[in-house]
Amino acid sequence: MSSVLVAVHAVDPLTKAGLAACLGKSTHVTLTAVGEAETVVAAVSAVDAAALDLLRGLPAPARARFVLVADGGWYADPAAVAEHRVRAVLWRAEVDVTTLVRAVRAVAVGQACLPPVVQGRLLDQLEYVQREVLGSRGLTASGLSSREIDVLRLVSEGMTLSEIAAKLSYSERTIKNIVSAVMIRLGLRNRVQAVSYAIRAGLI
Repeated sequence: MSSVLVAVHAVDPLTKAGLAACLGKSTHVTLTAVGEAETVVAAVSAVDAAALDLLRGLPAPARARFVLVADGGWYADPAAVAEHRVRAVLWRAEVDVTTLVRAVRAVAVGQACLPPVVQGRLLDQLEYVQREVLGSRGLTASGLSSREIDVLRLVSEGMTLSEIAAKLSYSERTIKNIVSAVMIRLGLRNRVQAVSYAIRAGLI
């Protein structure tokens, strides 16, 4: 794995220097400015509304993901935390160099590192939304139905719409309508973008 561009943010200089010193011991981390970082390590008092406000105010690139080092306490909706691109939360009392670097590297490759109790709450929320909101419409949390995912997967494999229709036992017109509905709902211009969306969402 190549070196990860990491920035450190903390209100007090001592905490910032300490986190930077820990990260600087790893050959897998290159320290940089917040505006250039792939991952931002931010020290916060708690995972709460103030922490999320702080993240919104940082000039981090849209692609950047956050690792929070918190004194303690989780007082935010897990879904809102995820929406703010937080992919790891570490409790300050439990952090050492190895744990911090491991979390940063995990986040850099698309993984997450959240406290077990928060993982459970997040999954409970997803289950509720799927059951009460999306399920009745035939959708999943990705915004796509199982049938739409099947069609996009086959498109990604290079099959024509007529071949997909035959494989799934639908008319070609139905397959065209499925692809068209996905593009309109998600604001996409063509099938390539629809397939790219499904790939980025980890569906195919």
